[in-house]
Amino acid sequence: MSFNVAADAYDRFMGRYSVQLSPQLADFAEVRSGQRVLDVGCGPGALTGELVERVGAAAVSAVDPSEPFVDAARLRYPGVDVRRASAEDLPFPADMFDAALAQLVVHFMPDPVAGVAEMGRVTRPRGVVAACVWDHADEGPLSLFWRTARRLDPGVDDESALPGVREGHLVELFEAAGLREVEDAILRVSVEHPTFDEWWSPFTRGVGPAGSYLASLPAERQVELREAARAAVPGMPIVVRARAWAARGRAQG
Repeated sequence: MSFNVAADAYDRFMGRYSVQLSPQLADFAEVRSGQRVLDVGCGPGALTGELVERVGAAAVSAVDPSEPFVDAARLRYPGVDVRRASAEDLPFPADMFDAALAQLVVHFMPDPVAGVAEMGRVTRPRGVVAACVWDHADEGPLSLFWRTARRLDPGVDDESALPGVREGHLVELFEAAGLREVEDAILRVSVEHPTFDEWWSPFTRGVGPAGSYLASLPAERQVELREAARAAVPGMPIVVRARAWAARGRAQG
């Protein structure tokens, strides 16, 4: 799996969905003017941009382990404190932020409980920690791709076993991380793709587990997967409706 890719590759692959999640997650986290907030696993900055609009660049910090994403976020959002770091080792003192958010990140953390606990550490007492992950077990934005891949390769690792992607598991991770008053929600997006090629081409950029899986296949099997997916589409446009599990909790204090 790779996120060491150009920011525009991620934008075309997942950014088209994540931009719809950002205002929903920010609302769920109760982000408002006057707060200091942290974007954990910011990527190229889909959520960062939403936070900047709400609280101003000087009040936003962001981290990501991918150097290309950090560079892109710095370029796109001057004035935001963007650092290269992992969720499990945040480079900030305790109680620094009013809210810490992680959009589409927890399921990729090497240690999600430790990562969420770190978000709680840097959040002031009773501040909000919030996150969301796609429902990859059932109704994620990549469901068509992975359903098709499973038909051709029943043993494929299709992201459905990642942490937090099944109903209720994100709440379990938050509680295990020591957060209080944990609540959940469902966030929904809908993206229309006018042509099959517009939907398919981002998978060829090698982004994330799906892109890495496709890149690992021999050329003839890539074509087989592409054409099987094309045959599975009922018609144009392709409308992808997806949901994300969200959780929020209060930092201890």
